[in-house]
Amino acid sequence: MRQEKTKNTVKYGMLSNSLFMVREALGINPVVLVLTLLQALLAVAISLMELYVTPTILGKLERHEALGTMLGSICFFALGIMGLQGLSDYLESNQMFSRLPVRLSIIAKMWHKAGSCSYPVRESQDFIRSFTKATDASLGNSSAAEDTWNTFAVLIQNFLGFLIYLYLLTHVDPVIVIVTLVAAITGYLVSNHFNGWGYRHRQEESEIKNRFFYFRDKARDRRLAKDVRIFGIGDWLREVLDKNMRMLQDFYLRREKVCLLADITDVILSFLRNGVAYAWLLYQAVQGNLTASEFLLYFTAASGFTAWITGIMASVSKLRRQCMDLSCIREMLDYEEPFLFEEGKALRTEPGTDYTIELRDVTFRYPGSEQTIFSHLNLTLHPGEKLAVVGANGAGKTTLVRLLCGLYDPDEGEVLLNGVNIKEYNRREYYQLFSAVFQEFSLLAGEIGENVACFDQETDSDRIRDCMEKVGLAGKIEALPEGYHTHLVKEVYDDAVELSGGEEQRLMMARLLYKDSPIMILDEPTAALDAIAESDIYRKYHELSRGKSSVFISHRLASTRFCDRIILLKDGKVAEEGTHEELMKLGKTYAELFRIQSKYYVDSPEGNEGT
Repeated sequence: MRQEKTKNTVKYGMLSNSLFMVREALGINPVVLVLTLLQALLAVAISLMELYVTPTILGKLERHEALGTMLGSICFFALGIMGLQGLSDYLESNQMFSRLPVRLSIIAKMWHKAGSCSYPVRESQDFIRSFTKATDASLGNSSAAEDTWNTFAVLIQNFLGFLIYLYLLTHVDPVIVIVTLVAAITGYLVSNHFNGWGYRHRQEESEIKNRFFYFRDKARDRRLAKDVRIFGIGDWLREVLDKNMRMLQDFYLRREKVCLLADITDVILSFLRNGVAYAWLLYQAVQGNLTASEFLLYFTAASGFTAWITGIMASVSKLRRQCMDLSCIREMLDYEEPFLFEEGKALRTEPGTDYTIELRDVTFRYPGSEQTIFSHLNLTLHPGEKLAVVGANGAGKTTLVRLLCGLYDPDEGEVLLNGVNIKEYNRREYYQLFSAVFQEFSLLAGEIGENVACFDQETDSDRIRDCMEKVGLAGKIEALPEGYHTHLVKEVYDDAVELSGGEEQRLMMARLLYKDSPIMILDEPTAALDAIAESDIYRKYHELSRGKSSVFISHRLASTRFCDRIILLKDGKVAEEGTHEELMKLGKTYAELFRIQSKYYVDSPEGNEGT
C-alpha cells in the first residue's frame, strides 16, 4: 500500500489542472466554456471603448469638426459602453448557473471516492489529510472548483488586452514596453514565491485543522454530554480546544505576514514601472512629438498596458494557487488503491456454492505500525462451519475478521477463496460473500426498514419483518406509530426514535440476516445485551446460521459452545484449537479463562465446568 509521507511538491501543474477543468466542463456543461470566453471578449471590448472615447472626442475638437459629428461619437461610445457593460453584468450574475454543475460533479466524485475506496485507504492518515484539503478546495463559491472559471476569463481578457495595447505602444517607443515587462515579470517571480507558501505548508494546516475540528465536534457531541458532566472533563475539553484554536490562529497569522510582504513588494514594483512610463510620455509631449489627443491616448494606454501585464501576472498567480487546490482534489481522486475493483476477476455469489477461505502463512501489521499482529498464521474456514475466535484483548480477533473479509491484505502470505488468491478478484464482489455485525456499526438517518434492507431500492417488507421477528425486535417496532417507517437519528429527524444499545445490535443482526450472504461474521454481537437476551440470541443463532459458514467473536466464552470449532489467538498465532469439550480437557489458556468467567455465573466452584 502507498506509504504515508510528507509531500511538499505539486503533483499536477497548471496546464494539467486547467485541462482537467476543461474536460470536466465538456463532460458536464460545455456552455461554461463559451460563456467564459464571451465574458473575456466583452471585458476587452469595454476597455477599448473606454480607451478611445476621450482621445477621439479631443481629436475632433482639435480638428474643429462639427458639433453633430462630436455628439454622434459621444452617443456611439456611450450607448456602446452601456450595452456592453449591461451584457457583461448579466453574464457575470448568471455565470454560477453554468459553473455550479461542474463543481457539484467534482464534489460528487470526491464523495464517491471517499465512500468507495478501499478500507486501508479510508483509514490512512495520509488520505484523511488529502480528503480534508480537497474538501476545503471545493466548498464555497470562491472555491477553486468554481472560481477557476473567473480566473480563466480574466486571464484571457488580460492577454488579449496586452496584445492590443502592446501594438499601440510600439508606435511610441519600445523602451516603455521593455521597462514595463521587466518590472512586471520581476514582480510575478517575487509574488510567485510568496503565494506558494500556503501550499508548501498545507500539511501543517491540515493537521492543525483536523485536531481543532475533532475536539470542537467532541465538545458539542450530544452522545458525550453525560460523560462530560459526570467525569468533569468539560474544563479539559475547553483547554484543549483553546490550545488548538491558538495554534490555528498562529498559523493564519504567519500566512498573513507572508501575504503582506508580497503586497508591499508588488506596490514598490508597480510604482517604478508606472513612473518610468509616465515620465517618458511627458518628455515626448514636451518635445512636441505627440499631440494632445495622442498624448492622452498613449498615456491611458501606458497605464492600461501596465494594468494588463499586472493582470496577467496576477491571474497567473491566482490560477497557480487555484491549481494547487485543484491538485489537492486530483491527488485525492487519483489516490492509489491497493486492491483491484472493476479491473479484478468477476466473482458472482450463487446459491448452493461452497466457499472455503484459507489464510496461508499470513503475516500482518497495520500500516505505519511496527507491531506484528500475526506471524505466519494458517487457518481455514470450511463451508458451513461455525468458527469461534477467542483470545485476550489485542490478540487480533477483529484483525482476523478484517483479513477474512478482504478489508486488509496480509503483508506476507495469502488469503485464498477456493484456492484462488482474493487479490485477483473484484474486491467489491468479494465483499458480497459476507454479512457482518461489527463492534462499531452504523445507523443511518432513514427509516428502520431501510436500515435493515441497507436502502435497497427493491425492499422486501415481508422479509424485513421476518428478519426482525427472528432477532426478537418485531414486537417493539410494530408497536411504534409508524412501524418500520419510523425514522432513526434525531440529528436529522425530529420524530426519530432512539433505540437502546441492545436494540441497535438486534437491528444489526436483522440487517445481517436480510443480506443472506453465504458467510456470516459476528464481532461481539451481544455485547450490549443482558444475560437473558444474550441467551435467547445464542439459541436462535444456531438456527439462523444453518447451512452458512460463520465466524463468531466473543469475550464471553460460554457463547462459543455451540460452534463447530474454537480457536484461541495468542502471540500472533492459533495457540489452541478444537471444540469446547476438547479445549476444556486440554486444560490450558481457554480452560483457565472459562473457569474464571464461570465464577460470575455460579455460586460454587463445583459447577464451573457445567456452566
